[in-house]
Amino acid sequence: MAIPTVEPERYAEQLAEKQAYVEKTFAAFTTPTLEVYPSPPSHYRQRCEFRIWHEDDDLFYAMFEVDPDNPKSKRVVRLDQFPVASEHINALMPRLREAFLASDELRRRLFQVEFLTTLSGEALVTLIYHRPLSDTWEAEARALEEALGIMIIGRSRKQRLVLTRDHVWERLTVDGRELVYQQVENSFTQPNAHICQTMLSWAREATAGRQDEDLVELYCGNGNFTIALAENFRRVLATEISRTSVASANVNLEANGVTNAQVARMSAEEFALALKGEKTGRRVTEMALDAYEFSTVLVDPPRAGLDAESCHQISEYAQIVYISCNPATLAENLTILTKTHHIERFALFDQFPFTEHCECGVLLTRKNSGQ
Repeated sequence: MAIPTVEPERYAEQLAEKQAYVEKTFAAFTTPTLEVYPSPPSHYRQRCEFRIWHEDDDLFYAMFEVDPDNPKSKRVVRLDQFPVASEHINALMPRLREAFLASDELRRRLFQVEFLTTLSGEALVTLIYHRPLSDTWEAEARALEEALGIMIIGRSRKQRLVLTRDHVWERLTVDGRELVYQQVENSFTQPNAHICQTMLSWAREATAGRQDEDLVELYCGNGNFTIALAENFRRVLATEISRTSVASANVNLEANGVTNAQVARMSAEEFALALKGEKTGRRVTEMALDAYEFSTVLVDPPRAGLDAESCHQISEYAQIVYISCNPATLAENLTILTKTHHIERFALFDQFPFTEHCECGVLLTRKNSGQ
């Protein structure tokens, strides 16, 4: 892994390079003008993790860079600050390190530190150890919580000590409305909250005017898009395989007063079978699929994208909103999806500045018969 070199003065240049890459990748398709949404050029990640490297009486935050000529060779890189991470994380890094250096109990066999912060000012720090955590550790960690105004979780093998709570509350402003999200430690959340707000606004605009129709969402996570899009539709059915994410999504629906959405714990593949009537059981019965009239599907799959069968499944909907973290697999999927649908909108969201990663959003609408 290459550690990003943040150079704010070069941000426009690197974004132009990403735009050119995306336009070239999708040159074979008939696409509208690419919509490009920039990120803050630095301090954009609300979560990150570091190894703790011990050298004699010293310790420091570290990441590893792989030698491209020798993948088995890794170089330890010391990080006293990390411009990729939020300003809150950067402010906490030296203060936490000082606390570790001052306390044998907090530093001994400390292996990794994970940060989860929010735009709203909360910080949850997970300290991971290669030893059991004692009452003495807990007492010192609680004192550190109070001193730094943070929340701490301690982890070691078969041990997880939550001192205050295991989540933060993020507050995102989307189209002038504040949305609140419970984000649980060690579960997936969008790392760039600024771009997340932009993505949610874009998806809301793309699906406007469908209050008499229903939305089905695959890979819904903690309800990130579900909550933002619910008022655009009559009803929303969202599916997610992770038990933790489903529980968090339900908490978030209630926290935002969303009453027209349901989250089902089910994989995309299982849901496809349920729609065909080939899967039954309690969870399928609870979904009451016959009550829905789905016009729109939203998918936000992992980097591997969708398999061919899933592409054919979502081709049955009049409107497709596809959020992708991997242009290569998105292009493969669009080869199938554009047989039945037009690309109406295409967006580049710069989720990770100064890296090769590109986040895209595509709106597709079904072609008229005969086209």
